[in-house]
Amino acid sequence: MTDNPIKTETRGHVLEVTLDRPKANAIDLKTSRIMGDVFAEFRDDDNLRVALITGAGDKFFCPGWDLKAAADGDAVDGDYGVGGFGGLQELRGLNKPVIAAVNGICCGGGLELALSADMILAADHASFALPEIRSGTVADAASIKLPKRIPYHIAMEMLLTGRWLDADEAARWGLVNRIIPAADLMTQARALADELAGGPPLVYAALKEIVRDAEGKDFQTVMNKITRSQYDTVARLYSSEDQLEGARAFAEKRDPVWKGR
Repeated sequence: MTDNPIKTETRGHVLEVTLDRPKANAIDLKTSRIMGDVFAEFRDDDNLRVALITGAGDKFFCPGWDLKAAADGDAVDGDYGVGGFGGLQELRGLNKPVIAAVNGICCGGGLELALSADMILAADHASFALPEIRSGTVADAASIKLPKRIPYHIAMEMLLTGRWLDADEAARWGLVNRIIPAADLMTQARALADELAGGPPLVYAALKEIVRDAEGKDFQTVMNKITRSQYDTVARLYSSEDQLEGARAFAEKRDPVWKGR
């Protein structure tokens, strides 16, 4: 095992995070806590606008929980860190875009990690599954998220049988945004990250807060909160320099310069 299971690189406003735990990029408690710290710092750093997460190598994105570490004493109900398992799925207030570049096998907690991103790009050889049923455990986060992301019956088939989806089927059901030749995955993922990093960060924050809060609420309740500026991110947006800059840029027929304030 490497002593540095998480590699990070900052490119402009983009934070690139690589899960690097040979042989399979499985996540133990220590790694999960490190990931939580990394994503919490990303959330709180105004200079960083987009995160991109991938796995090292070309075979595994992440298979989820490290069963070998569990056999050596890592408790399944142990301290996963500030963001829960993988640092993302329970991280509060993360109002910035996150892209998952799935470079291979993505199953169990690894699929739950990918589901915590806002967009998923998949290499053409990637595959997806929730095999927890075969070991008598519950894919807890996926049980909540997956039936809301893809057709219910397909989600339940994955949860109840543990069967695998290849990249083509994952795309067909809307589990991933698009399939990319493996050799081009990171190039295209970085291009998307750069595109988002050039966008309006205050709008991204408002969108993510609205979408997150809208889950489980009726339409009019959320609309009323938006129009009354009851979301902190919406109130900040509508009183910001960026809001004025957007209007000026449109009137002057030029690209806006977003400052995030």
